[in-house]
Amino acid sequence: MALLMLLAAFAAIALVGLVVVGTLIKVVLWAVFLPIRLVLGVILLPLLLVKLVVATILLVVVGPIVLIATLVAIIAGIAAVVVPLLPLFLIGFAVYLLVRSSKPAVA
Repeated sequence: MALLMLLAAFAAIALVGLVVVGTLIKVVLWAVFLPIRLVLGVILLPLLLVKLVVATILLVVVGPIVLIATLVAIIAGIAAVVVPLLPLFLIGFAVYLLVRSSKPAVA
């Protein structure tokens, strides 16, 4: 039993050591690559602005087309639901007209 507890303590110490070593490696790599990231950020900033301009132009051109296509799809979906039900609506309307035109029963 004592050997098992000693093994568990050793595993916990090893885990803490691995976490510390991993954190140190991460901090060192972050510090080394920070200047490179800053330089690349400054270099690539014009490309981000070009991307913004292209995306805006694309949205202005394609946006209305997508809007019209969406409206057409909605109308087609409504028609796909309503057209098969038209015979039932006509029968119901005919029954309504027959019932409405008859005289009410006198009690």
